[in-house]
Amino acid sequence: MYEVHRDLGFGYREPIYSAALERDLMARSHQVAREVAVMVYFRGEPLMRQILDMIVDDKIVVEIKSTQQLHPSAAAQLFGYLAATKYEVGLVLHFGREAKAHRVLFENRFKKHK
Repeated sequence: MYEVHRDLGFGYREPIYSAALERDLMARSHQVAREVAVMVYFRGEPLMRQILDMIVDDKIVVEIKSTQQLHPSAAAQLFGYLAATKYEVGLVLHFGREAKAHRVLFENRFKKHK
């Protein structure tokens, strides 16, 4: 992430950073899935799909933001993604003026749907 930010700099939209990060991770032999649709369930019934920015190595959900300042709702958004999936670890990668990463955890043992 930091190398991508260093090479591109600040000011691009999220899809640019996402594509560059995907390319960088794949060059490092990681598996990357972008724009992954997952179903949210309500009372055991499918409710609606939401789109995850990226899943790395089938272990980590990545949410990419490229705003000047990171809004506090970014971590809550990622927490919701973890709640709807089997994944327990997520990263908010903020490509602001300075690159920053924020880790979010939600253990499966606390989820209603696994």
